[in-house]
Amino acid sequence: MTVLTSRVAAVLSCFAVGVGGLLVSAAPPASADGPGVGAPWVVTLGDSYISGEAGRWAGSSNASSARADALGSTAYFDNPSGTGETIPRCHRSKSAEAYVGGGVNGLNLACSGATTATSNGSNFKPGLDFYDDGAGHLGQAKLLQQFATTHRVGMVTVSIGGNDFKFADVVQSCVVDFLTSPTWFKDYCYDDSSVKANFTAANVASVRARIATALRNVSTAMRSAGYADAQWTLLVQTYPSPIPRGSGIRYSESGYSRQSTGGCGFWNRDADWANDTALPTINAAVTGAAADSGLPNVRTLDLSAAFNGRRLCESTVGLYEEKGIASWLTPGAVDQTEWVNQIRTVSTCCGSSSPYYIQESLHPNYWAQLATRSCVRQAWNAGSPRGGSCRIAGNGLVNGEPVMALN
Repeated sequence: MTVLTSRVAAVLSCFAVGVGGLLVSAAPPASADGPGVGAPWVVTLGDSYISGEAGRWAGSSNASSARADALGSTAYFDNPSGTGETIPRCHRSKSAEAYVGGGVNGLNLACSGATTATSNGSNFKPGLDFYDDGAGHLGQAKLLQQFATTHRVGMVTVSIGGNDFKFADVVQSCVVDFLTSPTWFKDYCYDDSSVKANFTAANVASVRARIATALRNVSTAMRSAGYADAQWTLLVQTYPSPIPRGSGIRYSESGYSRQSTGGCGFWNRDADWANDTALPTINAAVTGAAADSGLPNVRTLDLSAAFNGRRLCESTVGLYEEKGIASWLTPGAVDQTEWVNQIRTVSTCCGSSSPYYIQESLHPNYWAQLATRSCVRQAWNAGSPRGGSCRIAGNGLVNGEPVMALN
């Protein structure tokens, strides 16, 4: 009972999930650059699923964090000098999808933990609005408008809405229910009142409306910067499935190994609900909002199945020690290790010597972010942006990225 209590206390006391290339300074180049003039830019806006949260880690290991440490301790340093974060805990990683390359510049304005509207709590979280407190705190739409005035922005890619559905709270409920109930009397999270409240018809409609408003803010920012709608594209991406359905999880429901070893403390039925109900509901709100926005230049990037086969605790992949792989640099590591970060609690995260952040939990890692970058590059389509559904299309790496196809 003491062990169980400590496990639960660890989850309750410190659990928080934020849903939240080269750094590019926002300093303007030659004054001639602007709408339709100069080298093209892709700008990313939104939350942790696009900012680069967990982008430091290429797979997972409980034996040695060094095995999966692809970017090191400066992974999230995005200020002009490369010495820290522009906004603390936005976690704009160097592996984020903004940096598509190939003659296209990238700017990452997204922030882990962001919702559609700006919030200013213990950590400032800019939303997709025009917030300006006069002290240097600006909303992402405001930042976009300023940047686009002196840069040729050809595509703005957005991931938003997950935190409006209280993603972190839902995950916490599922893990707590897993740790506090036995296999013979499972307490599921999908029917918890606090979880169900996020998926009522009224709340779904409310979040959908907020997302639509956020997308219109992006368009307003671009129009205010001098752009005609035909001069740029708004690419709205959906959320990927981070864990498989229950039958695809490689750890048993009995005991605590599903969380203590795998970092995926969900009962099978809750994992099924997450894939069959929660994720489709959230993604339908996102795509519905894109349609509701009424904007003529919107495309959709469907990422819902982009990581299938490489998800957290999926039976087709494993920890480095489970697969006998030395490190992320070992040939073939990308195909045998997970693309989604483990769910961590205070006992596996918050010690003074730990390199992990709890907010990295259940987020696309280094491999996944490079995969999504490939998807965005294909959506950019050499300057003729298109939408589509992105999936894994083969093994290995091509130019350092997983093999992906946009259909």
